[in-house]
Amino acid sequence: MGAGLAAIGAGLAVMGAGIGIGQIGGKAMEGISRQPSATGDIRTNMIIAAALVEGAALFAIVVALLVLFV
Repeated sequence: MGAGLAAIGAGLAVMGAGIGIGQIGGKAMEGISRQPSATGDIRTNMIIAAALVEGAALFAIVVALLVLFV
């Protein structure tokens, strides 16, 4: 039972991260198209936000693996 729930949790974490990073990228491109002079600032903020989302997903996967193997 725990192994199945851990796998579901890891899958949801990966799907959530994919959706989140897709939203970040899409909104950043929209912002750049509206104000091209702010490209550098928008890109920097986009990379930082994507890294935070990816870090949260990695943390969720590690917790799921700990539940699975411990």
